Amino acid sequence: MQHPSIPLPPNMSPPPTLPASPESVLDEGALARLRELDPDGRHGVVTRVLSTYEKALARQIEQMRAELDSPRGEVLGALAHTLKSSSASVGAVAFSRACEAFEQRMRQGATAQTHDVAELIRLAEAALAAVRTILRG
Repeated sequence: MQHPSIPLPPNMSPPPTLPASPESVLDEGALARLRELDPDGRHGVVTRVLSTYEKALARQIEQMRAELDSPRGEVLGALAHTLKSSSASVGAVAFSRACEAFEQRMRQGATAQTHDVAELIRLAEAALAAVRTILRG
């Protein structure tokens, strides 16, 4: 039985489907730069960096979710600021760019919108899933 689709609010577009592989979410060049820090893997640099990012990102996603009902630009702007560089360092380029754009809008005095926060969460969850795939792979 098919269920009727629920229409989205006019200011919200449907979320794109998540990429199927971690390689499509995380930039291989950034991961390669991390691997260069520990070429033979003896020190576990890549695993340690990705594990640290995974734990921090999981907490920050929860903080973003807590802001969905009544988004506070100052809180979300600070989160976006923190996430843009850490995400770039692990190769979550799309998420990093979204964080940078969001942070910039907040600095310019824009009001945080629920659909913007939802998009940040979607991109963060994609990055988190990709990192977890690599760590558990």
